[in-house]
Amino acid sequence: MRNILSFEYNEAIPHLQVIADIVSHKIILSTIEVAKTAQQIAFENKLPISSTYKKIRMLYQMDMLCIDKVNIDEDGKKVLFYRSKIKSFEFYLKRDGAILQFERNDHISQVRNTHT
Repeated sequence: MRNILSFEYNEAIPHLQVIADIVSHKIILSTIEVAKTAQQIAFENKLPISSTYKKIRMLYQMDMLCIDKVNIDEDGKKVLFYRSKIKSFEFYLKRDGAILQFERNDHISQVRNTHT
């Protein structure tokens, strides 16, 4: 059985708007299988780094991305690796409303997701 998270109309539309954004879409797709840094995501997808950081922050706050691991670089700075919590999604538009369903990504680690 798939691990599904569902949203009704009032929550579905804002989530769908975020996913429909091209930068957010690329970030989610590029982090489904492998956790990546913001710099890796930006470089691989030819995205501006500032837009990438902004969208990562939004996706993280909306619980669509998580911090998969944290490394310390040679300068002693934290390097965050992000992973999509979404494996796939389906959107249903019906006469009586809309439903957005996410299939959760089973490949995420257990790093605690605390909003910063």
